[in-house]
Amino acid sequence: MADVVDKETRSRMMSGIRGKNTKPELTVRSFLHRAGLRFRLHAKLPGKPDLVLPKYRTAVFVHGCFWHRHKGCPKTTSPQTRHGWWAEKFESNIARDRRNVIALRKLGWRVMTIWECETQKPHKLERLAKKIMGT
Repeated sequence: MADVVDKETRSRMMSGIRGKNTKPELTVRSFLHRAGLRFRLHAKLPGKPDLVLPKYRTAVFVHGCFWHRHKGCPKTTSPQTRHGWWAEKFESNIARDRRNVIALRKLGWRVMTIWECETQKPHKLERLAKKIMGT
């Protein structure tokens, strides 16, 4: 199936996809701040975690379900065109995420991931905050 928009329009659309300060990330930041947790943003650590809580030596990634392939999530769809390219892209994202987690753990950091779909569930955010604080 051919793309429904021309190449230039698709390129413009794709360039508008943000990597920082996404809505799910802002939701997590707001919740953790209200819970009394203080953090740094996009620290210069392997993988540039979305949030770093130095007091708890914890790095938090807020992953988009589509781009990082959240297993079993309805948002983890696959485009209908260029199957090979997309499969390679998704595999490289997953491999990069894995390398970053390993590198952070070797540096002594705890690593936590919250998925985009989980940011809409307050109990998941509460569980994240408790896990960070070790309670």
